[in-house]
Amino acid sequence: MSADDALVLSNDDVRDLPATVAVDAARTALVAAYRGSLTGTPRVAVPAAGGELVFTVGGYDGGSGPVGFRVYGIGDDPVEQVTVVWSRSGRLAAVVTGDELGARRTGALGAVAVDLLARSDAEVVGLVGTGVQAWTQLWAIRAVRPVREVRAFSRQAQGREAFAERAREQLALPVKAVATPEQAVSGADIVVLATRSPTPVIDPAWVGPGTHVSTVGPKTRSSHECPAEIPARAAVVATDSPAQAAAYGEPCFTARELTHLGAIAAGDSSGRSTQDEITFYLSTGLAGSEVVLAASLLEAQRRDPG
Repeated sequence: MSADDALVLSNDDVRDLPATVAVDAARTALVAAYRGSLTGTPRVAVPAAGGELVFTVGGYDGGSGPVGFRVYGIGDDPVEQVTVVWSRSGRLAAVVTGDELGARRTGALGAVAVDLLARSDAEVVGLVGTGVQAWTQLWAIRAVRPVREVRAFSRQAQGREAFAERAREQLALPVKAVATPEQAVSGADIVVLATRSPTPVIDPAWVGPGTHVSTVGPKTRSSHECPAEIPARAAVVATDSPAQAAAYGEPCFTARELTHLGAIAAGDSSGRSTQDEITFYLSTGLAGSEVVLAASLLEAQRRDPG
């Protein structure tokens, strides 16, 4: 394969990727990262005009699989994300442009957490936040649980109504926009927090026994969307990358020890033990997992280029 043979894939191509494929790729990446066969560097920031370029690099030890990197921008000037993948032979295989790959990767990792930690009969989802990250979490969760009801809250009524309508049409899910975060969370089996809020967006009292909670947004001691009381009450507190959680520049908002989600997926650590336990997942966006997902997208494209 030469550079001319490499596929250039866009956001539209990523959107066509089945959620089941993405979740399988995320599970593979988690187990490989836990076992040390997938190497992913924590984010590396390089100063650039108007902000920073942020790189994550991932690949399999011993040339046993694809290798690549993702770069995106932080700052006032928009920078289109790019993920570049080389095959195990060192040939350029694919260039994926746009921000959908990173978001779908994060959603797929969250769905693996739901699959491993939420009750098997979980079917009611409460969302706080209705942006891109909330969308991809819901997109992937429906691949691991038979979702019966979704309640979605965000501060702007127009935004949450639009999110609910889009989810009903595109995901065929019964999504209802609600007027308060308590309406979204109370009685939900699965709670997903996906905001940019530096302060907690829910009350711990709304989270009942048996609930699984995921936090996707800010999660440091000085800036966190989730109350620290929730992981403090949880029987299991897991993350996709303990190393990345420790590399944020300041401590995590919870003092609990973080279990590697890959250890649970591999069967080396326990997940939920009883129906009444609260479980908790802290999303970091496992470095290297975007390369695994891009390789899965490439394989799907080569099987069905139409």
